[in-house]
Amino acid sequence: MEGSPTDFGSAYRLLSGAVIPRPIAWVSTRDDGADNLAPYSFFTVASIDPPIVVFAPVGRGDDLKDTPRNAIEHGEFVVNVVTRDLVEQMNQTAATVSADVDEFDHAGIEKAESTVVDAPRVVDAHVAFECTLHDTVEMGSSTLVFGEVVHAHVADGVLTDGKLDTTKLEAVGRLAGSQYVYTTDRFELTRPP
Repeated sequence: MEGSPTDFGSAYRLLSGAVIPRPIAWVSTRDDGADNLAPYSFFTVASIDPPIVVFAPVGRGDDLKDTPRNAIEHGEFVVNVVTRDLVEQMNQTAATVSADVDEFDHAGIEKAESTVVDAPRVVDAHVAFECTLHDTVEMGSSTLVFGEVVHAHVADGVLTDGKLDTTKLEAVGRLAGSQYVYTTDRFELTRPP
């Protein structure tokens, strides 16, 4: 069958169900009242030089949720990588709570101060990227938030010879609806010359 996205339900359901698995940016920000932590599965690397990551929350202008609003207003945020051991806590931070609730406390997550930016990070995250706001782009019903990685925290347990070892990082990916996947079923494929 061929047709417009609405022929298959909604554009959201089609795109989020077919573009899988998606990594999860577990974004932490700081506001005047409380620290915020929320997962976003519309997330990827946008550039290597400079090192830029992007997450794309739904909402624009006055309709932004706490995380993108804080990132834009304060100009910094942390992207924590979600792994197998943190998936339940990540899910707790997807709850809708008021802006004055500290979501680290709400979900029972230990936080630490960052090294460069004034936004907290998840202590138990095996990888966390401290970011300064690089740019935002409003696109359709979403706002793309680009962050330049200015400092990285990588746990020794996911390193081999001082380099990130993806075989040790049990990252979690988002599928669609309530479905997720662990990145442990892997195979190698040699790129042709």
